[in-house]
Amino acid sequence: MAPNTALIFPFLVLISASSVFCANVTYDHRSLIIDGQRKLLISASIHYPRSVPSMWPGLIAAAKDGGCNTIETYVFWNGHELSPGNYYFEDRFDLVKFAKIVRDAGLYMILRIGPFVAAEYNFGGIPVWLHYVPGTVFRTNNEPFKRHMQNFTTYIVNKMKQEKLFASQGGHIILSQIENEYGDIEKPYGDGAKDYAMWAASMALSQDIGIPWIMCQQYDAPNHVINTCNSFYCDQFTPNSPEKPKFWTENWPGWFQTFGAPNPHRPPEDIAFAVARFFQKGGSLQNYYMYHGGTNFGRTSGGPFITTSYDYDAPIDEYGLPRLPKWAHLKDLHTAITLCEHPLLHGETTLLTIGPQQEANVYSDSTGACAAFLANMDDVNDTVIVFQNKSYHLPAWSVSILPDCKNVAFNTAKVRSQKSIVDMLPASLEASVTFPQKHSREIQWEIFMEKAGVWGEPDFVKNGFVDHINTTKDSTDYLWYTTSLYIDESEGFLDGGNQPILIVESKGHAVHAFVNQKLQVTASGNGSKSSFAFETPISLKAGKNEIAFLSMTVGLQNGGPFYEWWGAGLTSVRISGLKNGTMDLSSNAWLYKIGLEGEHKEIYTEDGMKNVKWLQNSEPPKNQPLTWYKAVVDPPKGDEPVGLDMKYMGKGQAWLNGKPVGRYWPRTSSIHGNCSSVCKYRGKFFPDKCLTGCGEPTQRWYHVPLSWFQPSGNILVIFEEKGGDPTKISFGRRKVTGLCGFVSEDYPSINLESWDKNMNNASEDAVALHLTCPESTVISSIKFASYGNPSGSCGTYTRGSCHHSDTNSVVEKVCLNKNECTVPLSQESFSNDLCPGITKSLAVEATCS
Repeated sequence: MAPNTALIFPFLVLISASSVFCANVTYDHRSLIIDGQRKLLISASIHYPRSVPSMWPGLIAAAKDGGCNTIETYVFWNGHELSPGNYYFEDRFDLVKFAKIVRDAGLYMILRIGPFVAAEYNFGGIPVWLHYVPGTVFRTNNEPFKRHMQNFTTYIVNKMKQEKLFASQGGHIILSQIENEYGDIEKPYGDGAKDYAMWAASMALSQDIGIPWIMCQQYDAPNHVINTCNSFYCDQFTPNSPEKPKFWTENWPGWFQTFGAPNPHRPPEDIAFAVARFFQKGGSLQNYYMYHGGTNFGRTSGGPFITTSYDYDAPIDEYGLPRLPKWAHLKDLHTAITLCEHPLLHGETTLLTIGPQQEANVYSDSTGACAAFLANMDDVNDTVIVFQNKSYHLPAWSVSILPDCKNVAFNTAKVRSQKSIVDMLPASLEASVTFPQKHSREIQWEIFMEKAGVWGEPDFVKNGFVDHINTTKDSTDYLWYTTSLYIDESEGFLDGGNQPILIVESKGHAVHAFVNQKLQVTASGNGSKSSFAFETPISLKAGKNEIAFLSMTVGLQNGGPFYEWWGAGLTSVRISGLKNGTMDLSSNAWLYKIGLEGEHKEIYTEDGMKNVKWLQNSEPPKNQPLTWYKAVVDPPKGDEPVGLDMKYMGKGQAWLNGKPVGRYWPRTSSIHGNCSSVCKYRGKFFPDKCLTGCGEPTQRWYHVPLSWFQPSGNILVIFEEKGGDPTKISFGRRKVTGLCGFVSEDYPSINLESWDKNMNNASEDAVALHLTCPESTVISSIKFASYGNPSGSCGTYTRGSCHHSDTNSVVEKVCLNKNECTVPLSQESFSNDLCPGITKSLAVEATCS
């Protein structure tokens, strides 16, 4: 099924809600029980701070339209308690508003309070200030930590209670979580770990919210707390008590990105396989982490080195568009599984071994309802199996779902949905002007230059190095280390000899080195290791030389044992190649300055801009480090989502109208990475299995929400650290420009939407290819069409040895100049005498305009 694109845009009204008001939520060994009814729950993770309020209705509606009946979110402590007792619940952090939109959409909600969340979020979601409360150690039997954790948990619980959002109050929140994936890291914490985990569970239960609590990856969760699974596959997971249901709190449909690495993708066939296997093996609640990943606005990304984009290759992309075919393939999966709900949750199961790597689970209940899952775990070979005296073809690494134990409603390996071709269409920056007929629309940049080194008075002077994070306390990414050295006129390199070598070691994450105000080198760690070392020739002069380092963090650690103690910043600075050997500057007197002048004066805000003198420049400086750029721009034309193209800049941060777009860093991944244009879905997935983008910037485009734009007079501010070309900055509109479809005559032809709830009428349609362009566009051309045995993938389709010569004209007649079309694989469309003995397929690539 093609998505209803009207649901995906943030400015549209939410679809009308069905009631999800509850009174009683319990559970048994099989499932959650809501008001006396066992429920099969398909949940979508959408993190409210990773989008904006104007997007929330559309995202939630798209999840509902995709077959999800539940929305899950973490609660982000560091976004809410900015300092002890100082709470914030506005704008992107308006948790109550988000929860009410979920409720009004007619969906249940899972609230994962944590309050440690990991989530590739800065400091794992725990406020940095808590690390500096005397005596505090995170996530162990530590009184200061437990006190603050309980205070925040109670605050969130009371806030939800005040709004009557818990199911026990007639609301829609049906589950809550305490802690997060603690069982995997308990060992390093020693004796304090077990006491802490049990305390956390007891503290949660004492909140008296009237709904169950869960603890994911907590293998010894106590009675009355449900332990759950997080993984790419959870079919083999077993709860730690036969009285608890089988829940999957994190099914990862993709993976996160790190600056300088290729981009990972998980095929929809494999995700569907994992989900089908989970429900086949007795699961009753499955949550996609993420269903919409969104954006790490500002400095919220963790890591270090996690990108500003948190797209996660999720069913809904970062910009709010359904990712096809993933979104639609999973929608069909959800429909098929939901048709099995009653026998799954109320029936008895029978396991049938039907081959060395093939099996069936059959569920039948007292009403006579029957559902079956036929699985082929072989990751190489297709097979034909016999089930209840009928033959079924099972592709390798697939599950067929039979909601009536007879007809295949869905096979995980057979993707019937179209694939959208999504492009970022460049839109030049245009200046906002009052009288366009008298003024140029070319951008008029204004600049402000930072000083390389200490600006104003130093914050302090110290012999030797201080830790970067302990000094800034994450109030900024930036810390200046500055010292000086004297070079005697007799040094040989001054007369043309070899230049001296600067030798630096750092705990991370990145550094720019300046000598006498000139940038010498930039260095950094990477996604797996934040520490680094480098050597580089430097230019020194006779007399006094100033050495300045701008040390930078790129998101703080977000997990692992004792992660709050990880440091950053310089550990050693030496200069070799001098006549007296190597000079060690590490114990020098260093002048320290926290942050940038522009940051302190908040020159990215409307009021703060007045605090410095901006220089107008008809031709802005290029490749100039430590430069603030400001321009007044119009929004790009059109209603499509917007990205900011920073491919030709170096590294820094961006703001629009004072809103923090985030860190940009078009850091290029290695051209020698393990990238492939073809992703094989068969076999177990791992993050490096399907990579793209080798030799390209990990992130080129940076999401700018439409709601941040004014009709005109938008102030774009860029801080560039190491140098780039601002004249090449542009906006881009994210738009579906084309479609691909591929179906075969052996694909399931059951009409899922017409199959009645009692599964008595499994109506069968002809297998067909469906194409739908976005609203207000039509299929303007057919770039490829072949009925026979075409091969390849979207963009690289090729004809096979069997090809119907009229395919192009048949498809054009049905589809051209239409918003949507359906091409049946039928006798009327294509003669059946073509290539006897070959299973025929139809492949089409079309353009939307």
